[in-house]
Amino acid sequence: MLQQFKEHLEQHGMSANTVAAYVYAVEEYERQHRELTKTSLILHKNYLIEQYSPRTVNLRLQALNRYLRFCGKEGWRLKSVKVQQRPYLENVISEADYEYLKASLLRDGNRDWYFVVRFLAATGARVSELLQLKAEHVSLGYIDLYGKGGKVRRIYIPRNLQKEAVGWLAERGQTSGYLFRNRGGGRITARGIAQQLKTIAIRYGIDTKVVYPHSFRHRFAKNFIERCNDIALLADLMGHESIETTRIYLRRTAGEQREIVDKVVDW
Repeated sequence: MLQQFKEHLEQHGMSANTVAAYVYAVEEYERQHRELTKTSLILHKNYLIEQYSPRTVNLRLQALNRYLRFCGKEGWRLKSVKVQQRPYLENVISEADYEYLKASLLRDGNRDWYFVVRFLAATGARVSELLQLKAEHVSLGYIDLYGKGGKVRRIYIPRNLQKEAVGWLAERGQTSGYLFRNRGGGRITARGIAQQLKTIAIRYGIDTKVVYPHSFRHRFAKNFIERCNDIALLADLMGHESIETTRIYLRRTAGEQREIVDKVVDW
């Protein structure tokens, strides 16, 4: 079907780059979902939103919508996401909820998911980057990731987290290989992490809207900028190409804005 879709695009005069981009978008979907269903399309859209910028998300959705039309399922068309930026950060886990979540996971002996949360919030890693972490990187204290154009992004593992993780790995008898695995022993998927985090949020009575992989990346950035007011360094650590992207973390969350207004406004 994918080869037929490619030929269909070529027959309609699309450029080689556009054809390649559309085919890649469908391949990305098929790597995570065995069947084409409404539910899996919605899950994939949520995955895209967590992974990419709104502009990239809309490009991928455009490709998927073209594929749906090709498959005769245009009625399943996915709506594009809004690009405009709000004057506040939205759906970021609070420091209090983050600490409560960590404490609850440790209390219940759920160390594997405790470290999923810890690594996301203490390194600022995207979930796709988290999946690449190995025991060897814990020993080094960092992981180097290679992006487009040969660019290298180094994600540091803070010393306190490194020390904790070394003990955790020793308990598991692990000296090499990927840190985060599924029940079958294989490397867990981004979707698997997102779904389990929602389950954990429900278990501990935390709003599910603020418990998702990218929320902990936001928490990292918020905490960092509050403790070290160096936005240029934060941009490097986050892997942002433009410092303008990083400026969002100078803003307050809606909840923080509300708290400040209630405290300050007495007239």
